[in-house]
Amino acid sequence: MQIRPYQETDRLFLRVLYLAARRSAFTWRDTRHYQLEDFDRATRGEEIWVAEEAGKLLGFVAIYRADNFIHHLYVDPYLPPQGVGSALLHTAERTFTSAGSLKCLVKNQKALAFYHKHGWQNIATGCDGDEDYYLLYFPK
Repeated sequence: MQIRPYQETDRLFLRVLYLAARRSAFTWRDTRHYQLEDFDRATRGEEIWVAEEAGKLLGFVAIYRADNFIHHLYVDPYLPPQGVGSALLHTAERTFTSAGSLKCLVKNQKALAFYHKHGWQNIATGCDGDEDYYLLYFPK
């Protein structure tokens, strides 16, 4: 597996992956209004790294560089576990110039367990609309 910078030719597949991964992860939400173009809006102005193996895209991480903030980390939900998320997370962590942070919805227990397993710590709680989230921190 290779982690590499995003290329414009990745856009179509990452749109599909982003849509499928959010629908799979956010089981408590009504996701019928999610669209392929959501990827474009959600990652605008962010640094994106892509996991690829044998020409197949496996996942991506989007980082808001100014704040060392992981905005999105998604892996193809149809793949068996194979370390893709961990590889993307470690790539993001290596790019941080200081401590890193991210928000994770309280209801997203699978993602929270993943981040905690990798040493991320809850440091605050918040609410975005009608959903609670944890702010997680990773020291540099």
